[in-house]
Amino acid sequence: MPAAATAAEEKKSVKPATDMAANARSAILMDADSGTVIYEKNSTEALPPASITKIMTMLLVMEALDQGRLKLTDKVQTSEYAASMGGSQIFLETGEEMTVDDMLKGVAMASGNDASVALAEKLAGSEDEFVKMMNAKAEQLGMKNTKFANCNGLPAAGHVSSAKDIAIMSRELLKYDRTTKYTGLYQDYLRKDSPKPFWLVNTNKLVRFYTGADGLKTGFTSEAKFCLSATARRDNLRLIAVVMGEPNTKTRNAEVSHLFDYAFSQFTNVPIFKKGETIGTLNVEKGKTNKVELVAKHPYSVLLRKGDAGKGIRHELAISDLKAPIRAGQPIGKLIVYRGNEVLTEFALEAPADVARAGWWKLFKRSAGKLFLAD
Repeated sequence: MPAAATAAEEKKSVKPATDMAANARSAILMDADSGTVIYEKNSTEALPPASITKIMTMLLVMEALDQGRLKLTDKVQTSEYAASMGGSQIFLETGEEMTVDDMLKGVAMASGNDASVALAEKLAGSEDEFVKMMNAKAEQLGMKNTKFANCNGLPAAGHVSSAKDIAIMSRELLKYDRTTKYTGLYQDYLRKDSPKPFWLVNTNKLVRFYTGADGLKTGFTSEAKFCLSATARRDNLRLIAVVMGEPNTKTRNAEVSHLFDYAFSQFTNVPIFKKGETIGTLNVEKGKTNKVELVAKHPYSVLLRKGDAGKGIRHELAISDLKAPIRAGQPIGKLIVYRGNEVLTEFALEAPADVARAGWWKLFKRSAGKLFLAD
């Protein structure tokens, strides 16, 4: 689960005094690495999210790809139901096949409602089953003001989310490196080798016009108005900005740009661990493997104002006593970052792999070995 800013951080107030998203019904600005909230406005209000919903759809697909349950080259066949979706679409025909790779482009760039349903059916068998997966993931991530009724954001009773929840799932999606290879593209083609190639143009114009922007998802319905979950990276700082209920695209893009400008001018990230670095070693009592290396699956860093050199930053691992069996993804403790004696932020840590319980013979040999070493 993404680590939120601690109470100590919130008291220090990294937040600006002015309302930088004056026209938005709700908004939030977050550091993607640490989860620190820089600015928020009505961020927990449950509102219709429109096509920003597709961030969760893409997240579940990325998870499946990462776990090997799905491949980019897998073919996805379009059902009659998927082809019947209105609104934004890539005009899939019943029975038409596309790869997961192309379907993802259709979702990320063209906001294809039809492609979203086709992917949902491929992964879960039906949209209804996929929506159950979406809501389960939202609960797991601590998205307290979200309830999904479909996988694409078309208007539906009770289908709501909040700016804060959208930032949380956006942050989770960004942990998958391949995400921005789709969301950061401005234009591409589908059906390239067919008689009817389909030109894709990203609905998020910031990826072309704002330096560093490479995602994530736009949304619009007459009820939701104009929404956007945007991300941009400059140097070692990646930001997430979410605005909901904006009056038009021009205002929406201008206010998100303003949020980004403020944060890039005022803040920097101090890295604690880079992706792939070893955080520590886990001791697992009575496990088939009694030691497991804990490697950073994503960057761990703290947000500081520019000019603050980050002196006095230190970190500690607070790991629970682990006894086999343990399962991959199981909460095991946290990484705590301090400046002096002050807690700056905390990161939840999860077990990197399954560890089964060792058999009695292995435990006996292990204990016997220790006795001989003791002699």
